[in-house]
Amino acid sequence: MNDSVYERILENPRFHELVAKRSRFAWLLSAAMLGLYLVFILLIAFAPQLLGVRISPDSVITWGIPLGVGLILSAFILTGIYVYRANGEFDSLNKAILDEVQP
Repeated sequence: MNDSVYERILENPRFHELVAKRSRFAWLLSAAMLGLYLVFILLIAFAPQLLGVRISPDSVITWGIPLGVGLILSAFILTGIYVYRANGEFDSLNKAILDEVQP
C-alpha cells in the first residue's frame, strides 16, 4: 500500500468506527478481567478463611482451588470472546474499509 491509501484509510469514517468499537470492546473485557482478579485478591486479603473452607467435609480441596482455576479459565474465555468478535465483526469492517479505499 502507498501513502495515499493510508491517508484515505485514516480519513474514512468507517475506520474511526472500527477503532472506536474495537477499543471500547477491549477496554470492557480488560475491565472485566481486572474486576475478577481484584475480587479474588480482595478475598485472599480480607476473607482468607472463605477460600480455606473445604468443598466437602471429607475433601482435601478447598474453595480457593476451583476459584483460582476459574479465574484462569475466565481469561481464556474472555480471550475467546474477543477473538470471536474480532474474526467476525471487526474483520468484516476492516475488509469493507479496504474495499472502499483500494484504487
